[in-house]
Amino acid sequence: SFQDDTALSTTMAAYGVPPALGVAPEMMEEISTGTTIMACQYDGGVVLGADSRTSTGTYVANRASDKITMVTDNVWMCRSGSAADTQNVCAYVKNLTEEHNMQRRGDLDPGMADVKLVANLTMQLAYKNKDKLSAGMIIGGWDATLGAQVYGIPLGGSMQRVPFTVGGSGSAYIYGWCDNTWRENMTREEAEGWVARAISLAIARDASSGGVVRLVTIHSKGSSRQMLEPKHQSLCESELPVIPRKVGGVVG
Repeated sequence: SFQDDTALSTTMAAYGVPPALGVAPEMMEEISTGTTIMACQYDGGVVLGADSRTSTGTYVANRASDKITMVTDNVWMCRSGSAADTQNVCAYVKNLTEEHNMQRRGDLDPGMADVKLVANLTMQLAYKNKDKLSAGMIIGGWDATLGAQVYGIPLGGSMQRVPFTVGGSGSAYIYGWCDNTWRENMTREEAEGWVARAISLAIARDASSGGVVRLVTIHSKGSSRQMLEPKHQSLCESELPVIPRKVGGVVG
């Protein structure tokens, strides 16, 4: 009847689904998000890492997304949770940081910022909007005041400076491994290998993490990026090796 159709449309609208799609509410499930992000200090800088899978429930929306975003030349942000929420938070923090730099002394590099300042701005936004945002973030960077720094800002908007931190759905699978293998004052190569190994383990166990492993290394002389394809990632126990693909008759 007309009344039944109206009631169904109203119920579907409450789920955020346009009635024109014709999807019954009982056939829908809550959309979940998943990822693996992490960061750690080493002797002279910071290494940030993330997988590249963006999921919408059980559907992989993007298999090569970039979850490590530059705020300034010396400060980067790892994002987990709702992609839309974290992208907007990062853009807002970037604008606030640029405005702050313009008001500071003119002898400072406009492309640089205090890592703690960026972390505090991110924390304020996350805390004041904690009921509206699904956003967990990690701020990592290097500045001349405090050197290498890592700040964890989980859901809810708290903030803590830590030697290393892990976030996202994949973190539950690797926290024990990270606690057991973490060492202070690692070299740059050791830190990059440690982060890459941890994310590879999370990808092997967490269905919401996958794709390539992206790394960003920040130090006093600048920053650099790396990308590890699945064939270059460490295998987990009982995990099958990646089968090389043939592209144009050439095995790659």
